[in-house]
Amino acid sequence: MKCDWKKLALAVAIPLAVGGLSAVLTMDNMIMFDAVKKPPLSPPKWLFPAAWTVLYVLMGIASCLVYTADAPSGKKRSSLIVYAVSLVFNFLWSIIFFNLDNYLLAFVWLCALWIFIVIVTVQFFGIRKSAGWLMLPYILWVGFAGYLNFGIYLLN
Repeated sequence: MKCDWKKLALAVAIPLAVGGLSAVLTMDNMIMFDAVKKPPLSPPKWLFPAAWTVLYVLMGIASCLVYTADAPSGKKRSSLIVYAVSLVFNFLWSIIFFNLDNYLLAFVWLCALWIFIVIVTVQFFGIRKSAGWLMLPYILWVGFAGYLNFGIYLLN
């Protein structure tokens, strides 16, 4: 199978743009993150943008693999719609957590996001296994983010 570089570039650019816009909109409120009490195992602040960049690239590659897969178009379309919904949830979590400082709502929102990611991953596995595997780090990271989010809610 030959790689369509334009489709791959677009597929990677979409989650990177979502993450980038989210970062720009929450940038002024990141100072709050330094001030809040954090649970044990909280990583240094510099790790978050690095981890998210890697995750967005993996998500984009996975979505491209699904989009270009030899699978029924309805199956691909439904999985990519759930993927798009998960990107919206991902984007809005940052606003809820950093801009609104609503840690409990952010945690509930993150739990919904995690469920969407699991659904997308299962659907991606059903279309192209490699796409499903590429989503697993995202599931793990958002699970860890849930621990951090809930810990921040409890401690603050």
